[in-house]
Order: sequence, then structure tokens, then C-alpha cells
Amino acid sequence: MFRSPQRLAGGLIGLTLLAGPLAATAAPVSVTVTIENLAPTNSVSFAPLRLAFNNGSFDSFNNGQVATAPIISVAEGGSGAAWFPAFAAADPTAVLGSINGALLPGMTASNSFIVDSAINRFFTFGTMVIPSNDLFLGNDSPSRFELFDAAGNLRINSINQTGGSIWDAGSEAVDPANAAFVVGGVNGNRTAQNGVVSFNFSELSAFNGLTTAAGYVFDSTSLRAETNIYRISFSSRSVPEPMSLGLLAAGLVPLGLARRKRAAKNRTA
Repeated sequence: MFRSPQRLAGGLIGLTLLAGPLAATAAPVSVTVTIENLAPTNSVSFAPLRLAFNNGSFDSFNNGQVATAPIISVAEGGSGAAWFPAFAAADPTAVLGSINGALLPGMTASNSFIVDSAINRFFTFGTMVIPSNDLFLGNDSPSRFELFDAAGNLRINSINQTGGSIWDAGSEAVDPANAAFVVGGVNGNRTAQNGVVSFNFSELSAFNGLTTAAGYVFDSTSLRAETNIYRISFSSRSVPEPMSLGLLAAGLVPLGLARRKRAAKNRTA
């Protein structure tokens, strides 16, 4: 028996309501990460941001301890060449990615990632501060930034970093001739420092007056411990699971068939 469009619409609403709770509790979300260089003009820039949505188990460095290969790859060259493999080995379900630089003062950049918020509730990041030999930004504790709550909602809208947030990996001695982002510097050359990871942005004064790869003359004199230099912002939206989409499609099919039958009947009337 032919059902009225109203009854079909009612069935569609029922299916949509059935799909609704599934979508509401679905773990996958699309997260847009935006980075901003807030540093004073002609001061620090940043290499590409290396990031991970993860379960909070991978600890890439610790204050007061010797830096290991994962964080050194970020701090000395901004590449993450050792950071990504180590992260993936320790946390195979982590979502790893980058937002490319160099991010000069006043610039912004963004990228989006599909994340399972149920298993990747934490956010970890690292970026080289340039010009430098081994300065970087990052989170010491792997559980420092719990990005999602149990329902998959954002708990953190932004992460702000100041001059006092700059880490020194303690792995490479200060030498502009071996530094990244300095005209004439050869980043591949290095002199081992044999130190430990610590907060230290005073090393930046070694680069004052030098021309950067971006063409500006570096000046750190206006940079203080409380100066805002970097912001990571987050926004998210839900991503429907295949089952939810399937249920919705199943409701649309009979409604479409009903409309086609009614149109055909009207043509023959």
C-alpha cells in the first residue's frame, strides 16, 4: 500500500533521530589547528609545527634531563625526523601531522585533522625557535594538554607561549655559524653542548644584528619572559560515522521513491 509523504517523512525523522545519538557520541572529530606568531617585529620566527593527537603516553623530553634524538630533531633542525617515528612506535594510534613554516612575526597558518577523541584526548607539539642552534617550544609533560573531555568536546581553546616558554635542548652549543635561519649559517654543522633541557631564551641575544633567511635583521631586545610569542588555537566539528550516514541514506531512499511515484501518477491522471 502506498504510504503518504507525511508518513514517509515521519519514518525519515525517526531514522534521523536514531542516527542522532550515534553521531552525538561518535568519537571522530575534525580539528582545525591554527598557529600565530605573536612575537615582536624582527624577532623570533618558527620552524614548522610538529604535532600529535595522542593517548598521553609518549614523553618526548624532560626538564633537567639530557635531550634525546626525538626532541633534538625538532630543536636543532625543526624536521621531526626522529620525533615522528619515535612517537608512532610508542603510540601507534596517534594522529601525527605538521603545520608548515617558517612562521614569521605576524603570520598565521592552519591545518585540519580527523581525530578519534576517545583514544587521542591529548595534544603534544614541538617547534624550533629560529634563529637558533637548539631552541624550541613544546610540552614537557605528555598529559599537559588534555584537549578533549570524555564526550569529545574541546576542553582547550588555545595554548599560549611566551618568551619564558622557550626551551634550550642543551644539545648544541650556541654558534651563529652553525645556526638555522641565519644568512651564512650552516645548520648541518654542530658543536655538542652536552647539557640538559632547560628554559632559556637568553641565547637569542647571540643573533642580534644578524640577517635572517627571511631578510630581516634579528633583534631580540624587545623580547621578555612575559612577551606573548606563539599561539595554538583549536576548533572542532563532529564527523558522522558511516553507520549514521547509512541510516540517514536509508530514510531518504523511500522518500525519493514516493515522490517519483506521485509525480508519475500526476502525469498519467
